[in-house]
Amino acid sequence: MAGRFGAVEHRVLRLDLSQFGGSALTDRAIAVPTGGAQPGIPATYVPARNTILLSLALAWAEVLGAQHLFVGANAVDYSGYPDCRPEYLRAFEAMANLATKAAVEGRRIEVRAPLLELPKAEIVKLALRLGVQPAETVSCYQSAADGRACGACDACRIRKAGFAAAGIADPTRYL
Repeated sequence: MAGRFGAVEHRVLRLDLSQFGGSALTDRAIAVPTGGAQPGIPATYVPARNTILLSLALAWAEVLGAQHLFVGANAVDYSGYPDCRPEYLRAFEAMANLATKAAVEGRRIEVRAPLLELPKAEIVKLALRLGVQPAETVSCYQSAADGRACGACDACRIRKAGFAAAGIADPTRYL
C-alpha cells in the first residue's frame, strides 16, 4: 500500500515489545478491555511505544535527510495515552533537535501529527478523499490472523463510531 502513495521505500523492522510486556497489547496475561473507555491510562497503553517508534523513525529520517516525522496520534487517543498528547510530541521534537547530527548542522526535524485534532469521522472522510481504502486498514487490538477485527475492543468501537458519525458504511471485516 505504501507504494501506491508514493513511498520510495518501505522497510519492516522486527521489534518484539512482548519482551517487556506491561500492556494488554504486548502481554497475553493482560486482557484487552472490551467494556468501553475507563478513567485513567488504558490497559492498552504500551510503555514508551511512541517514543520507541518515533526514535526509530528519527534514525531513518536522519539517514535519508528527511526533516519531517509523521505520527498518527489523535485527540481521542491522547485523553488516555500520555505519548499521544501535543506536549509529548513537542517534547520529542525538541529532543530530536538536540540529539541528532542533522539538527546540530542546521537541518531541524519537525514532528507532525496531522490527525491530532480531527474527530474520527473527519479522519474517515479524509482517508477516503486521499484514496485510502479503509477495508485495507486494521485498527483492532486483537484482530484474527486473517485480519478480521474483533468488533468489541475500544479500537473497534471507536472505528465503528467514526464511520457512523461520518455517515459512511464501515467496510471493516469483523468476526
